[in-house]
Amino acid sequence: MSEGFLSNTYLVADREGGTAAFIDAGGPLEPLLDAVAARELTVSHVLLTHHHGDHVAELATLRERFPDARVLAHPDEGIEGAEPFEAVQVGDLEVRALHTPGHTAGMLSFVVTEPDGAAAVFTGDTLFRGSVGGVRAPGHTTYEDLRASIMDKLMTLPAATVIYPGHTDATTVGEEWDGNAFVRIWRGLDPEGDEPARVWDRDVKLVLWGDDYDGGYKAWIRWPDGSDDIVPGSQVQRAG
Repeated sequence: MSEGFLSNTYLVADREGGTAAFIDAGGPLEPLLDAVAARELTVSHVLLTHHHGDHVAELATLRERFPDARVLAHPDEGIEGAEPFEAVQVGDLEVRALHTPGHTAGMLSFVVTEPDGAAAVFTGDTLFRGSVGGVRAPGHTTYEDLRASIMDKLMTLPAATVIYPGHTDATTVGEEWDGNAFVRIWRGLDPEGDEPARVWDRDVKLVLWGDDYDGGYKAWIRWPDGSDDIVPGSQVQRAG
């Protein structure tokens, strides 16, 4: 995890002396580079969830260190030199991508499956432990996209699937299905809120004042025209 960004860079490998891939490149890289050397791994791929700086800041370093590794991302992310993602093998690991737009247009979540069938998903900035991504960052799409990415794609994975988000701690699909406040409302388990608030000098309804990965808050808001948005809590002026 990068302390400056609170963002995660991951290294996955099939076995010692085998094949590995980096997932995102926000840094710091030193512990992961040490692991590559200590375990005598061959790095075949760098897989990028999206283009934001806290996920690609160290990409040049990885390219220099592992010039034969293929850099893969969604074309909509506009990452120079990246190839369009395709399902790949990282040694004995199978990696496929779910297109999960919302936070960005080309956001990818990577499902990594071991030979025994055990799976994990790396969700970038779409889904976090107890929270979700916002839809006002550079290159964003819509609230509707984010909701569909989470509910129709990520939440349909097996409950035991481990979620490794782009920021802070791991969780599982089952934990988020049961405990994530956004997911619970989308499932119809908990009611929507209707507290009046203001965002960017406009009146809104606060549907949910939720937790964010950094210890702050994420706000699900509804504009006067009935459209929804997910914004940082710091942008919300609450009536109380």
